[in-house]
Amino acid sequence: MMADASGDPSIAQAVADMRSDTVTKPTRAMREAMLNATVGDDVLGDDPTVMELEAQAAKWLGKEAALFTTSGTQANLCAVMVHCAQRGCEVILGCDSHICIYEGGGIANVAGAHPRQLPNNADGTIDLDAVEAAIRPNDVHFPRTALLCIENTHNRRGGVALPVEYMDAAGALCKRRGLRLHVDGARLPNACVKMGVSAARMVQAADSVSLCLSKGLGAPAGSVLAGSKAFIAEARRARKALGGGLRQVGVLAAPALLALTTMWNRLEEDHARLVGLHAKLATVKALDVPPMPPTATNMLYVGTRALDAKAICQLLESEHGVRVLPVGPHEIRLVCNYMVTDEHVEDLHTKFAAAAEAVASPV
Repeated sequence: MMADASGDPSIAQAVADMRSDTVTKPTRAMREAMLNATVGDDVLGDDPTVMELEAQAAKWLGKEAALFTTSGTQANLCAVMVHCAQRGCEVILGCDSHICIYEGGGIANVAGAHPRQLPNNADGTIDLDAVEAAIRPNDVHFPRTALLCIENTHNRRGGVALPVEYMDAAGALCKRRGLRLHVDGARLPNACVKMGVSAARMVQAADSVSLCLSKGLGAPAGSVLAGSKAFIAEARRARKALGGGLRQVGVLAAPALLALTTMWNRLEEDHARLVGLHAKLATVKALDVPPMPPTATNMLYVGTRALDAKAICQLLESEHGVRVLPVGPHEIRLVCNYMVTDEHVEDLHTKFAAAAEAVASPV
């Protein structure tokens, strides 16, 4: 029986699903952990599995405490609600950040914070001189600048990892100017593996950090938010107001805990697999494959020139058993995850070429 890249034959799949790293299915061990989880009422604070997950996550991230949330979006929103408790505060963030683009405008319509968007550089960073220049003066005409949000790795910049030196510099700027620093670390494990640093070191300068457990780590659901004890106490209030208080949620915390403690180190396999995939797709003339940046992790964006990206994706799935994601009229995203094997990507370039040719020359 074919196994996935984690070696678990129970979740092997013939289809190469590279739309995201969120599409993975829980391993056999995760399912057994769900079945055998010791649970309590998390809203009342007595679910032991949730408490163990939160303690372990806080330790890994080098923070005093952590909070289990239903999603990264909820974790990021709770963070903004705490850091910008006074409505009308301003958040500086990248114009192509996940918080800005993909989280329903929650920081504005729920948290009441004003987003100040600055350009993201090709390496995912925001120019720190621009950040400092964007901090508002103490004037009644302007909102109060309260928070800087950084995303690491950066999705819309191709999954690039931001170096720890940049994270430190951003934290130093925030401390000097009286701002808080929140890190959207949905794919922080990928950044840490790529840069060869621990999670605690990577976000040492941050006041808070979110970490998604259902992306590269492969848990079925959930994220954690970490920070000081006082911050997490307020974040727990924000989570409750958002309807995020769950009861016997240890059944989700158990596989998340397993993901956190066992799946981190294998992310390097996804990164290595992407390097080979990039080299092969670069040979497909119908595709515009940019050079791979040295900080790339598990994600690749390719252009389809004048061809319809959605049509190519549809043919790849229907004719070749490959699922990838159209992210624009002429752009496709591929993400390596633990269910994608070497066999899946071995001849992916020929399948892309065939699909592109069929779209270019319809019968």
